[in-house]
Amino acid sequence: MAEIKNYTMNFGPQHPAAHGVLRLVLELDGEVIERIDPHIGLLHRGTEKLAEHKTFLQSVPYMDRLDYVSMMCNEHAYVMAIEKLLGVDVPIRAQYIRVMFDEITRILNHLLWLGAHALDVGAMTVFLYCFREREDLMDCYEAVSGARLHSAYYRPGGVYRDLPDFMPQYEASKFRNKKAINRLNENRQGSLLDFIEHFTSHFPSKVDEYETLLTDNRIWKQRTVGIGVVTPERAAALGFTGPMIRGSGVAWDLRKKQPYDAYDLVDFDVPVGTNGDCYDRYLVRIEEMRQSNKIIKQCIDWLKVNPGPVITGNTKVAPPSREDMKVNMEDLIHHFKLFTEGMHVPPGETYCAVEAPKGEFGIYLVSDGANKPYRLKIRAPGFAHLSAIDEMTRGHMIADLVAIIGTQDVVFGEIDR
Repeated sequence: MAEIKNYTMNFGPQHPAAHGVLRLVLELDGEVIERIDPHIGLLHRGTEKLAEHKTFLQSVPYMDRLDYVSMMCNEHAYVMAIEKLLGVDVPIRAQYIRVMFDEITRILNHLLWLGAHALDVGAMTVFLYCFREREDLMDCYEAVSGARLHSAYYRPGGVYRDLPDFMPQYEASKFRNKKAINRLNENRQGSLLDFIEHFTSHFPSKVDEYETLLTDNRIWKQRTVGIGVVTPERAAALGFTGPMIRGSGVAWDLRKKQPYDAYDLVDFDVPVGTNGDCYDRYLVRIEEMRQSNKIIKQCIDWLKVNPGPVITGNTKVAPPSREDMKVNMEDLIHHFKLFTEGMHVPPGETYCAVEAPKGEFGIYLVSDGANKPYRLKIRAPGFAHLSAIDEMTRGHMIADLVAIIGTQDVVFGEIDR
C-alpha cells in the first residue's frame, strides 16, 4: 500500500463560513482534521494605538467598531473604566438605561449569531426570522442615538440623552399604501419605552419559532450534538467566558459575580449547559435571549415611574445642557474646553469588564493625568475562544469545523483590534 501523507489546506479567508477575515491552515488526514493554525490580523485597525492619540471622549466610537454586533456593551466597559479613574457617580436612571440597552444588544448579538450559525450549518429560514426581530431593535438604537449600528450613546458619567418620548414613524410612499403604513406604525404611537415594551411582549413567541425550527430538528442535532466538546476544566484553563464557558456547565457570569450598574437590582437566571458541545452552547444562548427579555421588562417598569438625570452634573466630565450653555458664560467655557481639550483623568490604572454577549469584554486603562489614555488594552472574549479552535476541532471532519466556528460566535473587529 502506498503511504498516505497528511496534507495542508487553506480554509478562508474568503470561505463563506470563515466570514471574510479568518484564515485557517488545516492539516488533514483525508477529511479528518489533525491540526489547525488560525491566522489573524486581516482586519487589524490599531484601535488600541489610535485611542492613545484621541481624547477620552473621542475614543468612545472606536468601541462600537470592535465587536460590531455588540456595540453598546463595548462602550459600557470603556466608559466604566474612565468613571472608575475619575471617581464619578452615574445617576441611577442612566444605570437602568445602560442595563436595558446592554440586554437589547445581547439579543441583537444572539439573533445575528443564530441566523449566521444556522446558515453555516445549512438552515436558511432561521436567518430571515432573526433579522425580522433585529430590525425592531435597530430602530431602538436609531431612536436613541440617531445611528442604527455605531451608536456612541454611552458617555463617561451616564448616557448621551434621555429616552425619546416618541418613535420615528414610517411615511407614505409610492411603494406602500396608507393601510400598510398604518399597520407598520401601529406600535409606534407612544414613546420608545412603549415600543420596547410591545417588543418584549411578543419576543418570547418569536424565540419559540426559532426553537420549533431547530431545537428538535434531526439534522441540526446531528450537526451539533457531541461536536466541539470542551470540559469545564479545559474551558476555564483556556480562558473561555460567556456562553462558551456556561455551555460547559460553569455558571460564570459577571452580571451575577461582579454586578455593575443596576444588575444587582434586576432578577434573572444564568443558563448553563451540561455536555459542553455545540448543541448546549446553542441552548444556552437561546435561554439567554429569554432572560434578557425578562431584564428589559424590569428596566421598562422602573424607567416609566422614575424620571431623573441621565448624566453626571460634573461639567468637567459631561457637557452642560444646551440651554445653560447659551445663556451662561461659565457653561460655555466648560462646553468649549470639554470638546476641544477633553477631560483630564487622574493618573492611575484600572481594569473594567462587562458581560458582553460573547463573554468577558474588558478594558485595561492607564492614565498619566493627560487628556488622552497613556495606554489602552482590550480584553476581547473572541480571542481566547479562537485560540482554542485547534483543540476543539482535532479528530473532527471539515464540516464540523464550520459548526465549531459558528458556535464560537467570533467577530474579528475585537480579535484583530
